[in-house]
Amino acid sequence: MATRHIAQLIDDLDGTVLEQGEGKQLNFSVEGRSYEIDLSDTNADKFHAALAPFVNAARSIGSASRQSTARAPRAKSDLDLNSVREWARANGHTVSDRGRIAGPVVEAYKAANA
Repeated sequence: MATRHIAQLIDDLDGTVLEQGEGKQLNFSVEGRSYEIDLSDTNADKFHAALAPFVNAARSIGSASRQSTARAPRAKSDLDLNSVREWARANGHTVSDRGRIAGPVVEAYKAANA
């Protein structure tokens, strides 16, 4: 038996079911809180018209889509880096006492100890 899931876009303001390709998903922010709303083209135009006097009088502070791009911390390695360094030196590789170990050295260590 097959199951078919059908997604319908519905105008959040008046409940109108929108056809494929109709309507807009709008994102906006008020007092530091972000919102998203699905609207028909007509209601989207009304939304923009209602905000126009405020937008025209406001100062732009940049794109709302720009968010902090903090990097996720790297995953903790299962390798004992001291063992990798000892193996690398014993097998002719040059490695420092601290810091990152070059990828090819780590791969060679893994291959030799697989």
